[in-house]
Amino acid sequence: MNAELLLNKIAAAFHKVKLDAVMIGNAAAALHGAPVTTLDIDFMIRKTASNLKKLKKLADELEAHILKPFYPISSLYRIMNEDMGIQLDFMTIIHGINSFESLNADAVQAEFGGYVLKVASLEKIIRSKKALNRAKDRAVLELLEKTLYEIRKNKKKTAQPAQKRN
Repeated sequence: MNAELLLNKIAAAFHKVKLDAVMIGNAAAALHGAPVTTLDIDFMIRKTASNLKKLKKLADELEAHILKPFYPISSLYRIMNEDMGIQLDFMTIIHGINSFESLNADAVQAEFGGYVLKVASLEKIIRSKKALNRAKDRAVLELLEKTLYEIRKNKKKTAQPAQKRN
């Protein structure tokens, strides 16, 4: 399944189960224009009983199965449907991010198939990858920082008032 169709399906399922989540990680960075790839899509959610029930409903909607946290203290829940190529990772704690509310505060909205997914700001994605400091995160940091630089540079160009000519 291609990425756009997959994201359409995921966005529709999020909407149906009313799951409030923010996409983070390389998939989110790619939506900002960063030239990165990934095999999964990461999301941050609030750790509530209601959200854990919604994750189960989401797995049903996507004809997938949900894996419990990998370690007793882990905050990672994984939803997988190998036939459709879906691997969604849900975390309640993300290094470098103070809270779900702080991640959500400057998230942008991306529309897929008429439904919206929240996407973390590129600044927060970079902050998280720096805090994690894993080899795979360090490997993409320069690309993410260059992408952020280009985004900011382009915003400055479009925000500058026209110069008067005599």
